[in-house]
Amino acid sequence: MFKFLKDVAREMRKVSWPKGKELTSYTITVIATVAFVAIFFFIVDLGITQLIEWVR
Repeated sequence: MFKFLKDVAREMRKVSWPKGKELTSYTITVIATVAFVAIFFFIVDLGITQLIEWVR
């Protein structure tokens, strides 16, 4: 167990963390993508609901 944690700590020192501007850019990209997908599926759901109501 201790060897594992020591190895994890050693590997974490090797990680290249993003800088502030990169992190901001990645965060904006993720938020925009999630918003787009949410709106897309909302519209698809609305369309399917309208289609089912029309068929009834």
